[in-house]
Amino acid sequence: MAKKVTRREFVQTTTAAGMALGVATPSLGQAPAIRTGGVRPIVIASNNGHTVKNGGPKTCVETAFELMTKGTDVLEALVAGVNVVELDPADSGVGYGGLPNAEGVVQLDSCCMHGPRKRAGGVACLEGIRTPSKVAHAVMEQTDHHLLVGKDAQRFAAGLGFTVEGDLNTERSRGLWLEWKRRIDPEHYLDPRKRGDAAMGAGLAMVRDGLIDADHFWGTINCDGVNARGEVCGVTTTSGLAWKIPGRVGDSPILGAGLYVDNEVGAAGSTGRGEANLYGLCSFLIVELMRQGRSPKDAGMEALRRVQKNTIEKRLLNARGLPAFGLNFYVVNAKGEHAGVSMYASQFAVCTENGAEIMKTEPLLPGRAND
Repeated sequence: MAKKVTRREFVQTTTAAGMALGVATPSLGQAPAIRTGGVRPIVIASNNGHTVKNGGPKTCVETAFELMTKGTDVLEALVAGVNVVELDPADSGVGYGGLPNAEGVVQLDSCCMHGPRKRAGGVACLEGIRTPSKVAHAVMEQTDHHLLVGKDAQRFAAGLGFTVEGDLNTERSRGLWLEWKRRIDPEHYLDPRKRGDAAMGAGLAMVRDGLIDADHFWGTINCDGVNARGEVCGVTTTSGLAWKIPGRVGDSPILGAGLYVDNEVGAAGSTGRGEANLYGLCSFLIVELMRQGRSPKDAGMEALRRVQKNTIEKRLLNARGLPAFGLNFYVVNAKGEHAGVSMYASQFAVCTENGAEIMKTEPLLPGRAND
């Protein structure tokens, strides 16, 4: 008579067999996937990766980690995570309700990279679509290109069935834009230099007055993940600098700047002043430094030191002669080791099998950017 097999014995037997054959077995409940090769599954993101829920039960990093450890492709899991932030009207630095450009139009940028498949996609100056990360992913999946921009990116997305809306402003984002207009242009016109100074000054004054979160003024969420098999992916998405010149593109959709992934090494992404990051292609630099043996923290700090060294224009320096802006990097290597580093003290989000948490970054410089 055959021996009866209990459910526990069946699970143990099939799991062992799956590992012996190199076949992934589905996880039970919400337990993480089995680790292989000493890799610790992890999702790392900017601070808003664990502060926004869009009315749902989970944040970006929680959503991405759960999907990833249940077998979803790492990049698809990360995109689903940042969708939480893109769709939340309360986050005015990303997606729907993001702070608009100088003409009051919300223009969105995003890029994504798939480490194992060595593919990437991005969009810039995209209008009318709430989830630019999904369009960036479609560029990666369905074209031979890495970047589509402006109206043509919108037409591409519309052709794939994405809903195009006439205006992505919310009542709040439009109201903040009108307040900014009142502050910079009370007499209709200024000379170009004074207008430029007034524009930035008015925006920063709104941050000081508590009308805009400092992180939202610069916008952006970066989210990177490594699963138990050591597969590394990343995505960055943003509404860009508040009140930017129409058509301005920052670092977020640019491979090597706002994001870079190498499956053998790891990933790095950024938030903060995009122009400072673009000049040094710092995400690429960080990954290359890790390739040479640097830890995620040390690689990120070296990139920040280079940004500081390259910041020489007086308009970009504070009273202490230091960079008058924030810049953060979120770094993870292929083993799951990670770090959050920043020009000045900040925070970032992490999710592992122990749950999600907000952690302090390692700052390069003391004090605050505007000290």
